[in-house]
Amino acid sequence: MKIQGKVWKFGDDINTDEIIPARYLITTDPKELAKHVMEDADPEFPKKVKAGDIIVAGKNFGCGSSREHAPLALKGAEIGGIIAQSFARIFYRNAINLALPIVEAPEAAKEIEEGDEVEIDFDAGKIINKTKGKEYTFKPLPEDLKKVFEAGGLMEYAKDRLTGE
Repeated sequence: MKIQGKVWKFGDDINTDEIIPARYLITTDPKELAKHVMEDADPEFPKKVKAGDIIVAGKNFGCGSSREHAPLALKGAEIGGIIAQSFARIFYRNAINLALPIVEAPEAAKEIEEGDEVEIDFDAGKIINKTKGKEYTFKPLPEDLKKVFEAGGLMEYAKDRLTGE
């Protein structure tokens, strides 16, 4: 799987309340949540972000509560993927469960700048900053987690396994 998009840059400790403020948790509709994604970190973000864009962040992205709404809002906004120095453990697992592409790549997260055009090749374990002509590597997902992504998330993967598809 490859994705390519424009980068939006955020710092360390972006918490789930910044990803999707609690005042919008009255719904689980990804498109409704997307209308407010990241607005407490950048009020204009929901208006600026385009399908396929990539978020690059510092350490501990997705810290805070365990709410699945945070990766769901990002998925609803059609974020192509997230590159971070590190992810909060529960956010990481929720993102995998929802098939939201995420990559831990500390050097890339530090060096890539907002506005850069980036390609992520998940199978090869490469991030290519097309703007600066620089390449980074990361540890690709294990095969079993790739299958979860290919199925469209953990629930779809489980359904496929139960029906034998």
